[in-house]
Amino acid sequence: MALWGGRFKQQASTQFKAFNDSLPVDFRLAEQDITGSVAWSRALCKVGVLSADEQSRLEQALGALLAEVQADPNSVLASDAEDIHSWVEGKLIDTVGDLGKKLHTGRSRNDQVATDLKLWCKQKGGELLLALVNFQQALMDLSQRERATVLPGYTHLQRAQPVTFGHWCLAYVEMFDRDIGRLKDALYRADTSPLGSGALAGTAYPINRMELAADLGFRRPTMNSLDAVSDRDHVVELLSSASVSMMHLSRFAEDLIFYNSGEAGFIELSDEVTSGSSLMPQKKNPDALELIRGKSGRVYGAMTAMMMTMKALPLAYNKDMQEDKEGLFDALDTWQQCLDMGVLVAQGLKVNSARTLAAAQQGYANATELADYLVSKDIPFREAHHIVGEAVLAAIEAGKPLEDFSLSELQQYSDRIEEDVYQHLSIESCLDKREVLGGTSRAQVQKTIESIQSGKHEILGSHVLGGTGTDQIQLALKQVQQRLNAQKAEALSVRRARMTDVDQILRIVSYWSDKGETLPRSRDNIIHDIQNFVVAEVQGSVVGCASLYIYQTGLAEIRSVGVDSNAQSKGQGRAMIQYLLEQARHIELKRVIVLTRVPDFFAKLGFIRTAMASLPEKVMKDCEICPKQHACDEVAMEYVVKITEQPMPAGAIPVNQLV
Repeated sequence: MALWGGRFKQQASTQFKAFNDSLPVDFRLAEQDITGSVAWSRALCKVGVLSADEQSRLEQALGALLAEVQADPNSVLASDAEDIHSWVEGKLIDTVGDLGKKLHTGRSRNDQVATDLKLWCKQKGGELLLALVNFQQALMDLSQRERATVLPGYTHLQRAQPVTFGHWCLAYVEMFDRDIGRLKDALYRADTSPLGSGALAGTAYPINRMELAADLGFRRPTMNSLDAVSDRDHVVELLSSASVSMMHLSRFAEDLIFYNSGEAGFIELSDEVTSGSSLMPQKKNPDALELIRGKSGRVYGAMTAMMMTMKALPLAYNKDMQEDKEGLFDALDTWQQCLDMGVLVAQGLKVNSARTLAAAQQGYANATELADYLVSKDIPFREAHHIVGEAVLAAIEAGKPLEDFSLSELQQYSDRIEEDVYQHLSIESCLDKREVLGGTSRAQVQKTIESIQSGKHEILGSHVLGGTGTDQIQLALKQVQQRLNAQKAEALSVRRARMTDVDQILRIVSYWSDKGETLPRSRDNIIHDIQNFVVAEVQGSVVGCASLYIYQTGLAEIRSVGVDSNAQSKGQGRAMIQYLLEQARHIELKRVIVLTRVPDFFAKLGFIRTAMASLPEKVMKDCEICPKQHACDEVAMEYVVKITEQPMPAGAIPVNQLV
């Protein structure tokens, strides 16, 4: 069924219909189109276009259609409808008759498709966020496993200085952390509702677009109808985010392809992500990595195509914009598949530590250490650089490493060289001198891993930013893990509370206070403290809440923690606490306390027990409203907040309804 035709005398040709129809692509927007239609029916009911009974019948029919689509999404493709909008309307008319024809009142396909696409982007963005965090975690796990493994570092594909394999992993963790930031930024700007903008000039009906946007889960409506129906910046931004991240994935793949080669032999890939040759039985090809590398061009192509499509379009909507979806869908699917494949690669990867160590010992990677040694003997660095260059040239001609030179041989290049030089020429010395944040020394790696496992977050403030020491790798691992925790929280849809959440927060708090698990809070109290609350969502519904109440400079309490009973054991409570701890770190609190009956839960998050008597009087004043104040069974716990050198992760920035 076409949504137009009265102005035409002839039917469109079959050839044009095949060229014009978009259902084979936009059928993926079926759920979003139905969701938008339900919200629009409610808005029409509020302005008197639909009666309450009519709206109820429409919503019931749309709900049944949604269940049908979810059961078999590809069933939509059996239709000859022009697009997903006409398919939904046609199915609705089949069910409720002429009533279905009233739904499109005041609405255009222009604002309809813009809304559907933004809803889809928000949902897909949440999936991608989780995929990025999962890949980062796989890299973190590999980094911890290989934290002490020596690896030759390269510049210009020439062996440079030794690092650790864990340090190499953390380099990619940082890259993908920036990708997460870009994705969140793009999703934040996409989180505006175009519905109610009509074809280009806005709807003629007095729709409350603020309420409509909230009903759809957007943070606000768009502010200009012309822009709303013609804006595809969110498509461009998501493709841009995907392109940068695919570039990082491609570099990751290229590194491992080289490390896996017979010439390097540093790693072996799992059989799960490799294939063989149809002719040569000895071959084990890194196909997963080569495909990741190859698919980056596919995503870049979608980005370039979208930019070319939009570059000269006049306002407002043009049919050219129908080309926005195919490339976007394919690019984001490809990005997600490559991230998931990256997890498999990292999990099954085996490192040949003997081979990596031998390679690191070759190539005179300790030449810089010899130069630094000469600097410690009061030789200017430029002169030391020249002296070591001559020594390396002689070593190459002799075919032996610098550390195999006798003392008398080394002293031919400088009489400042003494017996203590050899302790500076070992691989361990090269690594362990890198005692700076971001460094690669083994001791620092181990220390950070232990701090992660124990939940004690120690920051070594005496160290300098930017080096490769083992202690600093360990510290970096801890800080990255903290950041990942916050990102996982957001991937589980933990966000700052809004005024529209007050009733749901009250419901959750009242449920648990009635059971004697938390203190009661009035609706007015929740409204007053709404800026202190975070909530957890599942499929757009609030299922949990928690608050960070600040008492004084440096001190705050986590309270009013609750999760719906049917949503427990899914990580929502842990995610909310990690989110609040990241906020505490960002605003430079010193202590976060909690009074709890589940101390083991908080202990796993880094809290330690403390005496009730040590808590400030302001904290204990709350006990006056507790029904168990004369038979208290709560445990006092505290978390000592350490301020990191890292900026606040986007996990503590309000990004609404990512999934």
